[in-house]
Amino acid sequence: MLHLMKYDLKKNYLNMNVVFWPLIFPLILGTLFYVSFGTMEEADFETVSVAVVQEEELGEQDMFLTFLEEVEQSEDTQLICMEKMGEKEAKDCLRDQKISGIYYTGEEPRLTVNGTGIQESILESILENYLNGKETIERVFQKHPEGMERAVGQMNDYEMMVRQVSLGGKTTDGNAQFFYALISMACLYGCFIGLGTALCLQANLTALAARRCITPTHKLQLILSEAIVSFGIHFVNVMILLVYLKYILKMEFNGQFLQMLPVILVGCVIGVSLGIFVGSAGKLSEGIKVGIILGISMVCSFGAGLMAAQMKDIVERYCPILNRINPAALISDALYCINVYDDPIRYGRSLAILSILCVGLLTASYLMVRRERYDSI
Repeated sequence: MLHLMKYDLKKNYLNMNVVFWPLIFPLILGTLFYVSFGTMEEADFETVSVAVVQEEELGEQDMFLTFLEEVEQSEDTQLICMEKMGEKEAKDCLRDQKISGIYYTGEEPRLTVNGTGIQESILESILENYLNGKETIERVFQKHPEGMERAVGQMNDYEMMVRQVSLGGKTTDGNAQFFYALISMACLYGCFIGLGTALCLQANLTALAARRCITPTHKLQLILSEAIVSFGIHFVNVMILLVYLKYILKMEFNGQFLQMLPVILVGCVIGVSLGIFVGSAGKLSEGIKVGIILGISMVCSFGAGLMAAQMKDIVERYCPILNRINPAALISDALYCINVYDDPIRYGRSLAILSILCVGLLTASYLMVRRERYDSI
């Protein structure tokens, strides 16, 4: 058995379909995802340059100017970089797009911008935050002047008390869903390894399979050695992808890494079993079978949100049963439950359905391969 597995391992790694599609292609695609939008959130919140024009000389009483200085000096979020200017100079800089906006200080602070976008929205949000706080303080002063000191203290601590979190209390990159769908696709791409396994077991398709079928080795041993090696190779492929995403591209996997392993293992088995099943079914040519497994894997990946992030939510809204039988959607959902949702019940449900699909495909694949008989070779 070990002797068979050794040569199966060598044979698989000499096959370009085994090396490129299940291993190299997901790494390339993951890199392209990262270059395209993996750091989009960081890019969106670069420091915004803004001019400050003091319409009235209020000195230390200019509360809005003091507020802006605190925002600029914040260690957690360096949102703005401000520079005091005269009105004419500030307008010239705004027209030349050297700054994104102009703050006018005084009794009634206001903002002037020259367009719409993320940077302008940030400046507007800062002004609204100040005006809302000012209105709150004035209301407290009018109705409960004895609570002014406490109210001011609470507002100063507000920024430290609030932070953006996702469901379950784990922060996540909004584009991480594409990478979870990518992992799902990588698992299903084990179908290329499974197809190669099926072709090596059918004497009517390849010369190697014909030679193997006339050996005295029991067919069950041939099937088991091929299956074990194929599952092992693909599990290593996907683990390489995970390590690359986590430690090289620095993607956030906030859940326990070990919890991801059962999902990846079952996903790899499903991918390889799918390839064996399609490769063993019918008398179609190898090219047509490659097209079939590629079409199945890409349709499943599309449903999991690989090409359109909202696709899985659309399917969940209008036809949720498809998400329950789509292995790519189940793998992606299980990864979400670990890293985002913190939902062990949903994670267990996804893993259970994946296991049922895995057993079904394994059984069907074994029966398809085992029943082949030949009158002559």
